[in-house]
Amino acid sequence: MRQYSAEFLGTFWLVMGGCGSAVLAAAFPDLGIGLLGVSLAFGLTVLTMAFAIGHISGCHLNPAVSVGLWAGGRFPANQLAPYIAAQVLGGLAAGGVLFVIASGAPGFDVAGGFAANGYGAHSPGGYSLAAALVCEVVMTMFFLLVILGATDKRAPAGFAGIPIGLALTLIHLISIPVTNTSVNPARSTGVALYVGDWAVGQLWLFWVAPVVGALLGAVLYKAIAGQKN
Repeated sequence: MRQYSAEFLGTFWLVMGGCGSAVLAAAFPDLGIGLLGVSLAFGLTVLTMAFAIGHISGCHLNPAVSVGLWAGGRFPANQLAPYIAAQVLGGLAAGGVLFVIASGAPGFDVAGGFAANGYGAHSPGGYSLAAALVCEVVMTMFFLLVILGATDKRAPAGFAGIPIGLALTLIHLISIPVTNTSVNPARSTGVALYVGDWAVGQLWLFWVAPVVGALLGAVLYKAIAGQKN
């Protein structure tokens, strides 16, 4: 239960910090942090949690990461379901807290997006379903490649959170205009259910694409790593 609780709290922090920065601070009048700030916020949530709970649960914070670590031989199959449940619940809890905070501002309306992920008319840049699918698969694939490499027994110990957090920052810098960046089904679910309507209708892509990307990343890393971990 300590592991599951850590994953719940860690995913809560990721959604609260990342999506919270997008909803509350990205376009704040005159002092908005913009896409760069939101990208850094997502990376910082992972970096801070890696050192806070990495020694407890491994700091997955993401169903796709858990699946990728399982595929890479780093995580037992019998813990996948409870880890994913804890992550999704943490994301939903953070989405609820964020909704309460955001609704305290005059004129707030979830129809504005609430940091939900989307494609087509709901992509920040109007990108198509195909573009969103490819983007999410490729971004998650490289995210897993970085995670598996940084946590390899042959990598310098104690520093994995830094490249992993920076990788997530880079992923957001690339892909926010395409899908608002998911690479994490728990993050997507955590806000989509509060938006409802189109966000729930498009949520399938932000489960399928990250999981497929994670599996490809695990296969790719095992192919280039040259030894089992």
